[in-house]
Amino acid sequence: MSVDGEVRLRTEADEPGWEVDPDDEWGVAVVATVGRQLKLRREAVGMRAPDFGKAVGYGEDLVYKIESGKRIPRPEYLDKADELLDAGGLLAAMKEDVAKVRYPKKVRDLAQVEARAVEIGVYVCHSISGLLQTPGHARAAFESRQPPYSEEEVERMVAARVARQSIFDRDPAPALSFVLEEAPLRRPLGGTMVWRQQLERLLQVGRMRNVALQVMPTHRETHPGLDGKIEVLKFEDGTAVGRSDGAFNGRPISDPRQLRILELRYGTIRAQALPPGESLAFIEQLLGET
Repeated sequence: MSVDGEVRLRTEADEPGWEVDPDDEWGVAVVATVGRQLKLRREAVGMRAPDFGKAVGYGEDLVYKIESGKRIPRPEYLDKADELLDAGGLLAAMKEDVAKVRYPKKVRDLAQVEARAVEIGVYVCHSISGLLQTPGHARAAFESRQPPYSEEEVERMVAARVARQSIFDRDPAPALSFVLEEAPLRRPLGGTMVWRQQLERLLQVGRMRNVALQVMPTHRETHPGLDGKIEVLKFEDGTAVGRSDGAFNGRPISDPRQLRILELRYGTIRAQALPPGESLAFIEQLLGET
C-alpha cells in the first residue's frame, strides 16, 4: 500500500493477534530464538533495521520487536527474511514451530491429542463444536464473551480454532462423529450470512465418508448430555481419553471404568439423536428457511 507515492510500512496495528503470550514458556523461547537468528543474520550482512524493514514492508519498530522476541513473525516475513539475508532456508524452516506458537498452549495441547486420535466422538450442548465452526461463526462466538476479549485475542483464538480443523485433511482419515443440539443450529449467530455459511459447512462436513453428524431434536424430553459437553478420543494403540462437563469434575480421564461411563452416555445420546441422513435433511431445511 502507498500513500502519496510512498510505501506504507506495516505496524503493530496492522497485525493484531501476533503478540507472544508471556505465560507460554515454550512459545516465548521459540520466538526469542527466532528473533535472535533474524537479528544475527541481518547484522551479518551489514543491513540496518530500517533498511531491512523497508525491504520486507515493515516499520522499524516492528522489526525490533520481532528481533527481541516480543512479536511473532508471520510466515511470509520469514520467507522474505530468508531470501534477503541469504539464509539458505534456515529462517524459512522455522515457520512450522512459529506457526504453533501463535495458538494458545491449551489449544496446541488439544490439537496434538486430536491429531493422534483414530476415532473422535463429540457431543456439544449449548454451541456448535469448534471443529465444525466457520471462521465467521467462531469470531462471532468469541466476540460475544463477557468480559470482552481484545481484538488481538479474538484473532488469535479464531486462527487456533480453524487450525484444529486440519484433522479433516488427515490421511488416513479418523472416524469422526458429532451430535449437535437443535437450538444452537437455529441461532443466527453473527447474522444471516454467517449463519448460512455455518449451516453449509455442517452439510459439507456431514457428507464426508468418515463423518457421522447428528442433530438432537429439542423435543427430546431428556438425554445423558444435559450436563454439557462430552468428548471421547481413541488412539491406535487401543488407549483412549475422555472428558465430560458433567462427570469427574470435567477433568480428562483415561481409566477404562470411567471411560465406559462416558461411552455409555455418548452412545445413548447418539441413539436418541436423529440418524445422520435425517440430520442432514434437517439442516438443509433450516438452510432453506434462512
